[in-house]
Amino acid sequence: MNIIQGMRLSKIRILLIAVVLAVAGLLVSASQIAPAGAATAYAARGGGPKPAIVLEHGAWADGSSWDGVIQRLQADGYTVYAPPNPLRGLANDSATLSDFLKSLTGPVIVVGHSYGGMVITNAAIGDQNVKALVYIDAFIPAQGETAFGLTAAQPGSCVGSANAFLAVPYPGAPAGDFDTYLKIGPDLPYPGFAQCFANGLPASQAAMLAATQRPIAFSAGSDPSGIPAWQTIPSWSLIGAADHVIPPAEQLFMSKRASAHITEINSGHLSLISHPGAVTRVIIAAAQATG
Repeated sequence: MNIIQGMRLSKIRILLIAVVLAVAGLLVSASQIAPAGAATAYAARGGGPKPAIVLEHGAWADGSSWDGVIQRLQADGYTVYAPPNPLRGLANDSATLSDFLKSLTGPVIVVGHSYGGMVITNAAIGDQNVKALVYIDAFIPAQGETAFGLTAAQPGSCVGSANAFLAVPYPGAPAGDFDTYLKIGPDLPYPGFAQCFANGLPASQAAMLAATQRPIAFSAGSDPSGIPAWQTIPSWSLIGAADHVIPPAEQLFMSKRASAHITEINSGHLSLISHPGAVTRVIIAAAQATG
């Protein structure tokens, strides 16, 4: 190879490297377009930063039940947190979430699923950063009400019988308290985990959720709720018309009482898993309306 050929090859290599770097730069820029564009659009509507979204799971579940919702919110440029709910009792669970909320700065939208609705109602009281409460197939309690009482307020709940639960002792439990799991198989009148808690989901997915469920202390069901945050914070509610855990009629009553913006869909109790797009749209509507 002569000197001239070597110089030509070197120039070609330099040009190739430049092209690669340019393409890489374009890819990085493109990856930033969606969140940056979403943030710009939000700022144009509300004139402030996007609120953080805090997701509180309920009983017999964990933070992974929000996976589909989290993916969609993050793709739209939101900062999302799904802290674990201890499920040790309403006072303890609410204090835990309240402390977490106090660690955040700026506006916050707090979302609760099922029993998580009890928790956010109590945790957000007096927190000036919380701009909206979003209830997903959830309890929306008034002062003094309990999860057990609200479940039985209208007919139709599949967890209204003691046959639904497997009782397991836990270390340090107060006298008479224990962990409750939902039984996997049926024990009439309880129809089994798949038909009760996970109706509308594929059988394989319901089986996985049953195997990985997190128990809740039995006492949490009889703990009275405090002054409700929804009295001073705007609220939104999504109701699954095929919910077998919290009767839809009771969800509608609680939602209207709280003057919530109501969305009804054809879903079971786990709409956050079966219909994450619909759930996400309700959360974003709350964020945009209060931003």
